[in-house]
Formats: sequence, C-alpha cells, structure tokens
Amino acid sequence: MTLGVPGEGRAVDGVLFDVDDTLVDTHGAFAQALAAVSREWLPGLDPERDGEVLDHWRADAEGRYRRYTRGEATYREQRMGRANDLHAVFGGPVLDDEAYDRWNALFEERFTGAWAAHADAAGVVRRLLDAGIKVGALTNAATEYQVRKLTRAGLAADVPLLVGVDTLGFGKPDPRVFAEACRRLGTSPGRTAYVGDELDVDARAAAAAGLRGVWLARPGLVAKHANAAQALPTDVVIGSLDELPGVLGL
Repeated sequence: MTLGVPGEGRAVDGVLFDVDDTLVDTHGAFAQALAAVSREWLPGLDPERDGEVLDHWRADAEGRYRRYTRGEATYREQRMGRANDLHAVFGGPVLDDEAYDRWNALFEERFTGAWAAHADAAGVVRRLLDAGIKVGALTNAATEYQVRKLTRAGLAADVPLLVGVDTLGFGKPDPRVFAEACRRLGTSPGRTAYVGDELDVDARAAAAAGLRGVWLARPGLVAKHANAAQALPTDVVIGSLDELPGVLGL
C-alpha cells in the first residue's frame, strides 16, 4: 500500500520520524552497551549468549518502558527495574541504588558512544527536505537525551526534535502526542506521515490519530514486536527508509 502516486502530487506536507531504530541504530548501540555490562556484571556468562541478553532487554517482558511512557514510572525506575530483570534471568546480583549507578554509568558510556545514524537516514531526510516536505521527530524518550542522540548521529540540523515523552508527560500511542507534533511541525495530521519501527505504537497509533502511519520493518529487527508477525493489507510497510519517497509519491 502506498500513500501517493508519483507524478500526481505529493501525499503529505510533513513527515515525522521516530528516532530509535528508525533514524538511529539503537539496536547496535544497545548490543555494545549490554556486552560491556555483561562482562562486568555477569562474568560467568558465555559471550556467545550476548544475543540472548540483547533480545531480553529489547523485549522488556515486564513492560517497564511502556509504563514510563504512560507517565506511571520514572526513567530511573524503569531502567533499574530492567537491569535487575536482566540479572535475575542471567545470574547477576541484585542491584541496589549504588550498584545500579555504577552499572548505568558503564551502560551509558558504551551506549552513547555507539550512537550512529542508519545508513539510509540522512539521504532520505535530505530528499524530503529538497522536495519541500517539512521534517521533524517525535519520540518516546526524553527530549534532551534524543537531541544528543540526533546530534551525535549527524541528523539534528535536518530533523528537529519536536516532541519527547517529557513534552506532555506521556508518549505514544496517545493521540495527543501526534497532534502536538503536527502542531509544532505546522502541518495537518491528515497531510502528515509518521514513520517508525513499531507497528502498534508507531504506524497504527499514528493512523488512529489521523496521520498517515508508515511501519519501517527493518530486516532482522521485526522480531522486536510481538504483534508484528503479520501486517494487514491496510498497513503501509517499508523495509528501508529508501522506500519512503516512493510510498509518498515523490
């Protein structure tokens, strides 16, 4: 399914992007950070199990990050809880506040040091801007943190961070965050596409809020989403950002 037909006018006036695993390779950064904390805090764990550690972290089976995005937990509470969930499964010690501070310092050092844009991000953003499309970002993480991430990835100049989870005190899939992002972008929801790597929280939530939802199902990352095994014919699905201009009729 596409949102526009080449040669018949563009389908949208603006494009809002998710940040993590859409513009920035957060999966790769998590892999490096978790490998580092595993060597330090799970010394008996075979490095060949690093993939299991990463899968466990991304799955967040207890839904701690979702509670944070709903305003039900602080960032520290969700991150410390996820670290202890990880240790419970893979044989690490229970982290009290002091131990967690050391754990998180190592995690953040490796995580932030590995932030990088996906190879398809900068070129597609520039193509949209050159076509007169307004571009911005809407994220379920804190604004300042994501601005740092976009800056390190070399995208901040072209992709302003418009709405973070701290803007309204909650995040996606609440339709109010999409409406606020469109207001700040200066486009109507019906003429705005939202592109993200989560089928439910990004593409379908955007569509429910009146935007044009686009699911970025990057090969190898689709398993992150328990409900994403089968897209519906009504879902707009791309495997790379390189496909986005065609979907928009550019």
